Amino acid sequence: MNKFSERLKDLRTEKGLSRLQLAEKLNVSARLVAYWENGERECDFDMLVAIADLFSTSVDYLIGHTDY
Repeated sequence: MNKFSERLKDLRTEKGLSRLQLAEKLNVSARLVAYWENGERECDFDMLVAIADLFSTSVDYLIGHTDY
């Protein structure tokens, strides 16, 4: 599992969101969120920024370049 996958899942569970709830907030399918969390697919840059904004974190943190 890559850093993005781990951190996305951690952030989602910390916020108490199901995959479906996160998917609805991002206007994607729950299956796509599962693919991201399992490291089977990567999201595009715009979605990466949207996820960072949603969780009030940085893209650098999401992709593993920083630990904060």
